[in-house]
Amino acid sequence: MHDDRTLVEARLKRVLDERIRPAVYPESVPLDVAVWHAPGEPVPVAEGLAAQPEPIAVGARWGAPWGTSWFRVTGTVPEAWAGRTVEAILDLGFDENMPGFQCEGLVYRPDGTPVKGLNPRNQWVRIGAPVEGGEEVRLHVEAASNPVILDYHPFVPTHLGDKDTAGSEPQYTLARMDLAVLDETVWQLVIDLEVLGELMAELPVESPRRWEILRAVDRALDAIDLQDVGGTAGQARSHLTDVLSAPAVPSAHRISAVGHAHIDSAWLWPLRETVRKVARTTSNMTALLDDEPEFVFAMSQAQQWAWVKEHRPEVWARVKKAVADGRFVPAGGMWVESDTNMPGSEAMARQFVHGKRFFLDEFGIENDEAWLPDTFGFAAGLPQIIKAAGSKYLLTQKISWSQTNKFPHHTFQWEGVDGTRIFTHFPPVDTYNCSMKGSEIAHAARNFKDKGAARHSLAPTGWGDGGGGTTREMVAKAARLRNLEGSATVTWETPAEFFAKAAAEYPEPPVWVGELYLELHRATLTSQAMTKQGNRRSEHLLREAELWAATAAVRTGFPYPYEELDRIWKTVLLHQFHDILPGSSIAWVHREARATYARIAAELNGIIDAAQRALAGEGDTPLVFNAAPHPRAGVPAGGAGTAAGQGGTEPSARPGGGYVLDNGLVRIEIDERGLVVSAHDVEADRETIAPGGAGNLLQLHPDFPNMWDAWDVDEFYRNTVTDLTDADEVTATGEGVRVVRSFGDSRVTQVLSLPAGERRLEVDTEVDWHETEKFLKLAFPLDLHAERYASETQFGHFHRPTHTNTSWEAAKFEACNHRFVHLEEPGWGVAVVNDSTYGHDVTRTVRTDGDRGTTTTVRVSLLRAPRFPDPETDQGVHRFRHALVVGAGIGDAVREGWRINLPERRLTGAGQVAPLVTVDREAVVVTAVKLADDGSGDVIVRFHEAHGGRARATLTTGFPATGVQVTDLLERPLADAEPPALDGDRISVRLRPFELMTLRLQRA
Repeated sequence: MHDDRTLVEARLKRVLDERIRPAVYPESVPLDVAVWHAPGEPVPVAEGLAAQPEPIAVGARWGAPWGTSWFRVTGTVPEAWAGRTVEAILDLGFDENMPGFQCEGLVYRPDGTPVKGLNPRNQWVRIGAPVEGGEEVRLHVEAASNPVILDYHPFVPTHLGDKDTAGSEPQYTLARMDLAVLDETVWQLVIDLEVLGELMAELPVESPRRWEILRAVDRALDAIDLQDVGGTAGQARSHLTDVLSAPAVPSAHRISAVGHAHIDSAWLWPLRETVRKVARTTSNMTALLDDEPEFVFAMSQAQQWAWVKEHRPEVWARVKKAVADGRFVPAGGMWVESDTNMPGSEAMARQFVHGKRFFLDEFGIENDEAWLPDTFGFAAGLPQIIKAAGSKYLLTQKISWSQTNKFPHHTFQWEGVDGTRIFTHFPPVDTYNCSMKGSEIAHAARNFKDKGAARHSLAPTGWGDGGGGTTREMVAKAARLRNLEGSATVTWETPAEFFAKAAAEYPEPPVWVGELYLELHRATLTSQAMTKQGNRRSEHLLREAELWAATAAVRTGFPYPYEELDRIWKTVLLHQFHDILPGSSIAWVHREARATYARIAAELNGIIDAAQRALAGEGDTPLVFNAAPHPRAGVPAGGAGTAAGQGGTEPSARPGGGYVLDNGLVRIEIDERGLVVSAHDVEADRETIAPGGAGNLLQLHPDFPNMWDAWDVDEFYRNTVTDLTDADEVTATGEGVRVVRSFGDSRVTQVLSLPAGERRLEVDTEVDWHETEKFLKLAFPLDLHAERYASETQFGHFHRPTHTNTSWEAAKFEACNHRFVHLEEPGWGVAVVNDSTYGHDVTRTVRTDGDRGTTTTVRVSLLRAPRFPDPETDQGVHRFRHALVVGAGIGDAVREGWRINLPERRLTGAGQVAPLVTVDREAVVVTAVKLADDGSGDVIVRFHEAHGGRARATLTTGFPATGVQVTDLLERPLADAEPPALDGDRISVRLRPFELMTLRLQRA
């Protein structure tokens, strides 16, 4: 037989595009359209419906950036259409290649009932099936003219990302507003041919199945009268029946399709627009559930559910019914799909506390899975947190974006810092926006790394990022792929159903130990410094507010601010979303975030001040309140008292220029350039700074990645560096040594100080930053031989290599830490601690002259200046605090990291305030002291082993306790945990390395 394959395939494409798809709607009549443009921000639905619109015609421009326009469409169904299916086609000016990234709409009936959302892949509204003819049609569309930020030429700087700079130029052209007859037979033929054509293209050319499909398609095309597609579509479909009914082979890969709409809680749109995106998508999905009995939809992010409940009660009612039917499924059990690298220990825990509790309170449903398809890598502390929240599975997708190394598993056990293992799935379909294309399904089957041992994978199915969700076309394709020869099988299932099957068939999957590092988007650890500082500060203010309010409530009857703390926690958690905290959202988002963090700080400081004043009482005794988990200057952790005087170290002149800071423990030499050329540990007689090197060195790099400006830093940035060694001023002050530098259009002012009796050089840096596409680092070259170093993560720390033996190590050229990094040789080490930075790098070289020792350089990432999506990223004044801790063990790193983030507070009062809880082992760090969320008055204490070894510790309560329980993060007793003995006011505990424990203490 002659090879006519390419001829038939080309024929299929053209006939589909030019004849069959246009015949889906064979008849149409125009609707009358009028529009009212809402002034300013979106208005309530009732106001939009009541507004008086003006006529507008198809082809007219509409929609200022970020505006809202209310369209009213009216018409009459022709009598001649009686008995047929009729839909309204409402095209606001869509580009079908940009679902979720441009204008969208939500359709209402005149009484305000939401019907469904409109987006580029979902432009229809069902009028009747069948209609009687003569029906009056009246619909209202709340249309959002969100501008296109990420266009076909991506990453072009634009001021459209903030309504204050976006202008008023109309963004869209009204394209089509019609009533149309839907030919359902032709529509089904389109799906048949798409499924078979896409499957055919994925099969080997020599495969008999491919040729069977080709011949069937050829016969179907022969059966179509191109001038009467509707009249011949049924006959064409009959030629496809046999190839569509051939069953899959028994060994076929099995895909659990989960209806999905990954909605970024903010990204290329502000938070307020996400509220509406969620309403549009949930309206669409509840409508699709009504039409498709096998379809299942899952939605994560309790915050988004809460938005629907608060802002769209009429949509919420439909959602609640679908949840009750078991087909609209809460997923993930987190408040938002947060970043997991940068949130602190308690914040990461509270993501699950608030997320799971919302779903439990609203629906009585508890999630077993964490659902994080798009998060930019996963910290090594996360498995323990997932388990402590009562969950046991994790789903992610983003690791498929790694640029250098392909991850070796799709289903595996992920082991965290404390040894906890979580059953993890990484869908081989390699997208969280699966649309049921044959290429996607075939890729999932081919790509699956665990063939032979397992055969199940999951496909999140639906348009995402900007929302939209699953379409009826996707559902129809899935129906044909349920059991089709040559394809993986597809079944709609909930996440819980998938994980149960996957875990049962693969009881001993491979194990991956340590962080799941994404080899991409590394610059998200630095972009938008003020957002990151707001997050860090808010986390520590919340710790203080809970600690002092709980202490005051127990001691004085102070009213514990349950509602305020709950609300503030949820706001902080929302801003940890994986495009807000990482700094990858538009200017509007970060402008609002800065204002929000300022409000939060004011409110939390008010709570802290009120609680501390209640504790201090009346008097004139100077008191220092210490919220850190370690004693400080004689003041106990979590208590208040009179602090021993500390003070600073007076600078003295250095021979040859510069200054010396010497407190008897450490001698710091700062040269005439303002650089630290020596940090000598007096007791150990050990130099910290590498020979010939200089610490406190600011380094400036060009920073123009190949893609994803705010997200990425590419390794070639290191090829060019400017050491900022010229100083405008190096002077002694009462605080220490003041250094001023100018470069480009920017200015840096630093104060270097050495507290008395301490082993830390404090570096306070203020940067007035006005650079573009530059990367600013702060370097400390250390005379220290270390093949690995420790970075703090949630509830512990973990080690990364300093070498680049393999491509896996080389790819980690920018990484995350929380409050510290620590390097050591046996018996002696150095820590670099910070109050608000996350990104860093550690490199090592061997000196070729002199002592031929090793120089290990720690560089802290301070600022970037990408121009997309926010063209003014980080312009302005920033302040950072760091400290170089000399001769530091890991315990010193932990303690100093807490110290720099929790500065002491001073009041006058009656006298000492005893801690609510004390711990007798420095290695056991208390991360939270609070009252139980249920209002019982019980005291909750959360702590973990922080040094990486086993620990036995005694907790002593500063109040009468009648009982103690070990609980999960949601403060529920753990059935399999034996409660520690309570002996008077003493509780003895044993902890494994990095083990996390939560105790619930009943008060007398």
